[in-house]
Amino acid sequence: GSRGPLSPLLLVAALAACAARASEITFELPDNAKQCFYEEIAQGTKCTLEFQVITGGHYDVDCRLEDPDGIVLYKEMKKQYDSFTFTASRNGTYKFCFSNEFSTFTHKTVYFDFQVGEDPPLFPSENRVTALTQMESACVSIHEALKSVIDYQTHFRLREAQGRSRAEDLNTRVAYWSIGEAIILLVVSIGQVFLLKSFFSDKRTTTTRVGS
Repeated sequence: GSRGPLSPLLLVAALAACAARASEITFELPDNAKQCFYEEIAQGTKCTLEFQVITGGHYDVDCRLEDPDGIVLYKEMKKQYDSFTFTASRNGTYKFCFSNEFSTFTHKTVYFDFQVGEDPPLFPSENRVTALTQMESACVSIHEALKSVIDYQTHFRLREAQGRSRAEDLNTRVAYWSIGEAIILLVVSIGQVFLLKSFFSDKRTTTTRVGS
């Protein structure tokens, strides 16, 4: 679920505390703001960065990924969601940033999942030459299925949060529009009352003058 704003230092600590193969964080990105994260990656390690904007504005954000030499590996502007996979070309600290600097008043809520390396084998002997037993094969299959279930649940939660945000935004707009219509109807009604009153007053005055 959504969490409150986190400082870069706290986020780096959270990344280090998580398993080396995956880090998932949801954070607030204020307007005119930029948030960067850092990860130590060994050469030859396969990594995947996946992100999605959950709430705010047009649900878009700028994303940029750099290697330890500052070479841009990935750069996208105003993306709602995306996924990028790469293999580290050298040891060092890789940097990826999310920017909302193009927005002047809209806050964003951003979710990202940064996976580093492959999952370790379920069994220490899984990579052995001999075949797995029937029970070991079943455990591996169940493990892979559960990982897929977790991924699907994560994406469904993100979609639910995004849909709820849009519904609340639409509800707010409808409420404001209804209030505006009510005010307009009230003003028109009062105007009609004064107009009719003025019309009958003028008619009565004219009739009185003619009779006299």
